[in-house]
Amino acid sequence: MWQSWTMITLWKRILIAFLLAVLIGGTLKAAGLGTIAVDAQPVGLVFINAIKMLMVPIIFTTIVSGVTSLHDSNKLGRLGVKTIGLYFLTTSFAVIIGLVMGGLLEPGAGITLPDPGLAGGNAPDPNASISLRDLLIGLVPSNPVAAMAEGNVLQIIVFAVLTGISINMAGSKGEPMRKFFDSATEVIFKLVFIIMELAPFGVFALIVWVIGELAIDELFSLVWIVVTLYAACLVQIVLVYGGLLTGYGRLNPRKFFRGIIDAQVVAFSTATSAGTLPVTMANVERNLGVSSQVTSFVLPLGATMNMDGTAIYMGIAAMFTAQALGIDLTMTQYITVILTGTLASIGAASIPSAGLILMPVVLSSVGLPLGAIVLFFPIDRLMDMMRTLTNVTGDATISVLVAQSENELDMAVFDADPVE
Repeated sequence: MWQSWTMITLWKRILIAFLLAVLIGGTLKAAGLGTIAVDAQPVGLVFINAIKMLMVPIIFTTIVSGVTSLHDSNKLGRLGVKTIGLYFLTTSFAVIIGLVMGGLLEPGAGITLPDPGLAGGNAPDPNASISLRDLLIGLVPSNPVAAMAEGNVLQIIVFAVLTGISINMAGSKGEPMRKFFDSATEVIFKLVFIIMELAPFGVFALIVWVIGELAIDELFSLVWIVVTLYAACLVQIVLVYGGLLTGYGRLNPRKFFRGIIDAQVVAFSTATSAGTLPVTMANVERNLGVSSQVTSFVLPLGATMNMDGTAIYMGIAAMFTAQALGIDLTMTQYITVILTGTLASIGAASIPSAGLILMPVVLSSVGLPLGAIVLFFPIDRLMDMMRTLTNVTGDATISVLVAQSENELDMAVFDADPVE
């Protein structure tokens, strides 16, 4: 029976688990047994911890391996400029789309904002949000080991890139280190395979738990926020990513989306870009034909920098708050939200609900109160799932575009049916 189960494609297994969780969780909730559903939380959290466990080793080993495979420093520089440039472009579009969709659908109309003080200890501390100055200063770790222990992804990436460059500069003496990191990357991917086989069970527990936690009456009045975010993310995925693939890359978007469905389902279920990274890398290489040199550099970087779903969230949060207060934002405020939202999302941690921590940065940048944050808490998980799916789709899009520009895209693989 287990063999028959594992022969089903991963995304289909996760979808089955998701649907069963909705059915069982909804039935328990309707029967007044929501507390039983909540009891599934530990199993779900074990799965989340398992995929978080992979974050530091896979980011460090894959980036070092990717940099050491690029012996041409000019090529490494080109990859960096193209990747970061495209990430900034799509993130800017994302904030704008969030503002536009928020203006069109008006999720904040008729909503009364609570006093920020009512949030008590559950509300994010605005002072906990990292400033741009601190972000720049903190790029280089004073203690790389501490950065890994704390999961500071930006510092890990900087240290990994510098390590890879140093191995290349060492020439033949650095060859053993290069082979070590290549081997370490393969070992980590085997660990990924083991953990992802358990993904359907972890997803089942997470969704049952979320349904058990939801309070239907308080969610009903806020459902329009969720609809707005999902609509904005779909616009970003179809028009921005699809448009870049068609117009800039001259590629078939349908084949692209077909090739990354595993990563999208895992991202939607787990709500963590870093945790989905192993699946994203596997999909992009095996189904889309992107070389390992490009994926090992572009995707780990994207798991930290490219938070388009979070950027959309920032734009919608600003519009929601302004509408609830009955005020119109000025053009200067719109520009401020776009700039602040872009920079804040680029510095966002690739973990569940990171947007809640960054929301005070955007709202306070245009003088809006922070009371809206309280309202986002009960529905954040539903929105975080879609935000993460958008983030991961964007990462995959940029990797394909960069690979094509560097002649590192195997079109035969891209055009072929996905690997089951």
